[in-house]
Amino acid sequence: MWFEIRRGLFAEPIPLKAVDGVTFDLDVGEAVSVVGESGSGKTTLGKTILRLYKPTGGKLLFKGRDITDLDEKDLMWYKRETGLVQQDPYGAMPSFMTISRILEEPLIIHKVGDNEERQEMVFKALEEVKLTPVEDFAFKYPHMLSGGQLQRVAIARALILKPSLVVADEPVSMLDASVRVEILTLMRELQEKRKISFIYITHDLSTTRYFSEKIFIMYAGHLIERGSTKALLRNPLHPYTRALLAAIPDPDPENRKRFREVPAGEPPSLINPPPGCRFAPRCPFATERCRREVPPEFEVEPGHFVKCWLYAGLA
Repeated sequence: MWFEIRRGLFAEPIPLKAVDGVTFDLDVGEAVSVVGESGSGKTTLGKTILRLYKPTGGKLLFKGRDITDLDEKDLMWYKRETGLVQQDPYGAMPSFMTISRILEEPLIIHKVGDNEERQEMVFKALEEVKLTPVEDFAFKYPHMLSGGQLQRVAIARALILKPSLVVADEPVSMLDASVRVEILTLMRELQEKRKISFIYITHDLSTTRYFSEKIFIMYAGHLIERGSTKALLRNPLHPYTRALLAAIPDPDPENRKRFREVPAGEPPSLINPPPGCRFAPRCPFATERCRREVPPEFEVEPGHFVKCWLYAGLA
């Protein structure tokens, strides 16, 4: 997904390569975490998968159907099959609607049921996200709920059409630490119960252990490492992944010593990025080859892939 940037009224557009050559499969009922710092392209990836953005190139295949170039009117079935949990629960809710009306809106748009059936579905959705008794929440307005309660409403809205795929974009980053694990546990329970494919977008690698079977690491528009959650947390391969783990507070000094800190610095510009590995300017192990050539994906151990020249001889 590339965006066109203009630096003057009559200047030629310059591509900003927000998501650049990312490829992966997502199985039915599988939960994956996409991890990276701000500006890595993970939110753009999620919105492109949901077809909120039309991709610049490549293909999006959903259940064997190519949805890459479908017009909006031909995407209604896909919108019903997918859901989004946004980062800011306050900004995601229209302040002039009751919680009941907010949850009913997707049902009305997709012409699901009559008034009585929709009301029953709304109440059931509130029960599933543990906002009970439902009568105490259904007719309140968003400003009357806490951040954690509102995020439960956002989850209920994303799931009310019974989608096959949900993207959760930093769903706990704006919540108190005391409720983050609760929300992640709730999403995980609903994901397993309904066999939903789930993409959890986060900058906090420490929360992924509560949610997903796999982790994808993004840096500057590239997917640089992917593997099972257990394998990746036990044996991080890419220097950037090691830096993310080094940033997680850990009371055990021996664990902190396992990972090398990455020198301070900003990620490269996504406008005309430099050749070679995009992490090379910050990498303590970078060679001339790293600065010159983009590494391919190496499978270092079964199901554990990394884009780093350090592993060229081990794959």
